[in-house]
Amino acid sequence: MKFTKFLGLAFGLALGATAAHAQVTLRSADIHPDGYPTVDAVKYMGELVSQRTNGRIKIQVMNNSVLGGEKDTIEQTRFGVIDMNRVNAAPFNNLVPQTTVLGLPFLFRSTEHMHKVVDGPIGDEILKAFEPHGLIGLAYYDSGARSFYTTKKPITKLADLKGMKIRVQQSDLWIAMMQAFGANPTPMPMGEVYSSLETGVVDGAENNWPSYESARHYEIAKNYTLTEHSLNPEILVMSKISWDKLTPEDQKIFRQAAKDSVVKMRELWAAREKTSEAKVRAGGANVITVNKDEFSAVMKPVYDKFVTDPKQKALLEQIQATK
Repeated sequence: MKFTKFLGLAFGLALGATAAHAQVTLRSADIHPDGYPTVDAVKYMGELVSQRTNGRIKIQVMNNSVLGGEKDTIEQTRFGVIDMNRVNAAPFNNLVPQTTVLGLPFLFRSTEHMHKVVDGPIGDEILKAFEPHGLIGLAYYDSGARSFYTTKKPITKLADLKGMKIRVQQSDLWIAMMQAFGANPTPMPMGEVYSSLETGVVDGAENNWPSYESARHYEIAKNYTLTEHSLNPEILVMSKISWDKLTPEDQKIFRQAAKDSVVKMRELWAAREKTSEAKVRAGGANVITVNKDEFSAVMKPVYDKFVTDPKQKALLEQIQATK
């Protein structure tokens, strides 16, 4: 913790010097490789911040998990060791309960529905809930529709998942979701999934087209089943320690740059989904269509378990009522 405090102090002193026009470089974490839409979107935000602060503040994207897995980098961001972080909503579930609602299976009817929710007052309310936990919620990025992929037995119906070891994100909600599907959930960081698929530690995993392709999981898990059970968004956050060292003017610049980066990210995401799907299909993946209703029908216990607080219930009803 002494090391953490030292880094936070060092950064605080550096940011305090921005008034004298000293250049400050903030570090932003991401688990994805170069060229991934979330990585490029934060780099774009960095360009905007640099332009709008006349080069005083820059953002350096530390991607490819060089700073650790998502669960680890969340803690580092809270303590100011990392300044910014792009993380899927799921690893935030235990820390910020409001994010749990976003990850509920089959919650969003479409990408457009998800955008309408996170771009409005519901999304703003959830972002505000990060602040008491040492984080400033800046923006939502797309994470696409998540589907299952397996190494051996393909999933053609719900019963096929019974007993399968499926990698999930490190979230109680996702563990419960896999159990409701009949699978054996195996939580682990993204960086460990390839070797776990290869060695048989897990029988499969679930993710979107770009992650399935960019992580090269399609090379060893050839069966991709289009359950599209989640449209859980990504969330871009900043350490409150770092945020509080910014001037009010610079805080406005960061908020607007983050908002502007969302437009860029969605353009990049839409294009990447198409190219990733084409690459995966060309690589010989067995793409399977299923009856989604069969899968969504077993999710009631998950909703009952994780939507118990009156505030969460109200949030869920607002999302479901959004047209």
